[in-house]
Amino acid sequence: MLVDLHGTPLVTKVTKANEDDRKQLIPMVDAVPPVGGKVGAPKRKPKYLLADRGYDSDPHRQQLRGRQIEPVIARRNTAHGSGLGKFRWVVERTISWLHQFRRLRSRWERETKIHEAFLKLGCAMICFRLLAAGYS
Repeated sequence: MLVDLHGTPLVTKVTKANEDDRKQLIPMVDAVPPVGGKVGAPKRKPKYLLADRGYDSDPHRQQLRGRQIEPVIARRNTAHGSGLGKFRWVVERTISWLHQFRRLRSRWERETKIHEAFLKLGCAMICFRLLAAGYS
């Protein structure tokens, strides 16, 4: 799941439980929709990508830089304290919000499309709640 710094889900994807998350990094970055805001052409990609040590690989860093995205990825086998935790909690919080929906906490549906529909509905409800609360 890719989220912005306000916790709004930008891209979600249902994968197999035993599939490596690193395989989904670049396709998920490419799937980010245009982000509106200021007048002019909408922003089509993020400036930065924050990720934990699980995504540390030079090929990923090169592919992100090739897309003009600055990778902020903690290096493996280095001391903790990279400072990513103060931003990473946004992703963890959003995942915990999704787990408040019983159908997303455990996968009950056999069909991937049905589970993906519930995932998108959950993301829409999170976005609605954030907008209704005025980002407080």
